[in-house]
Amino acid sequence: MLRRTLLSLTAAAAISAPVYAAEHSMNIVETAQGAEGFSTLVAAIEAAGLAETLSGEGPFTVFAPTDEAFAALPEGTLDNLLMEENKDQLTAILTYHVLPGKTMAGDITGEMNVETVNGAEVSIMTDGGVTYGGAAVVDTDIEASNGVIHVIDSVVLPPESM
Repeated sequence: MLRRTLLSLTAAAAISAPVYAAEHSMNIVETAQGAEGFSTLVAAIEAAGLAETLSGEGPFTVFAPTDEAFAALPEGTLDNLLMEENKDQLTAILTYHVLPGKTMAGDITGEMNVETVNGAEVSIMTDGGVTYGGAAVVDTDIEASNGVIHVIDSVVLPPESM
């Protein structure tokens, strides 16, 4: 009986290890492309010309707004941001959602002001639930080969934006 249990556990570990490893072989952009609810984010990353950067070595920490978060922007805002002539503004907004380095959920404590890739600071707070610039963090620690993704429920605008 003990031998069967041990063999079952060993087999389960052997079967799940490649899945876990494959999950981490995808970079941040590939991970977002493969997940439900991030098609708008991926389209925005591509429109801003950030796909290559966020597919690069990193590490990066991305606070990723969901499709619903983008849909909650005022009507016409997203269409306006995706226009070629507004690429700089879109880039500023997207890079405000990215931190240099890999910050796991366990690394976040109390209230922290951190510098984004955009160059502006954002506040991360843990009191009453984790927030990033006021957006609720709804899922954490989605690991990628070049960093980590945390899911947020709204698009956070940098101070000098809109």
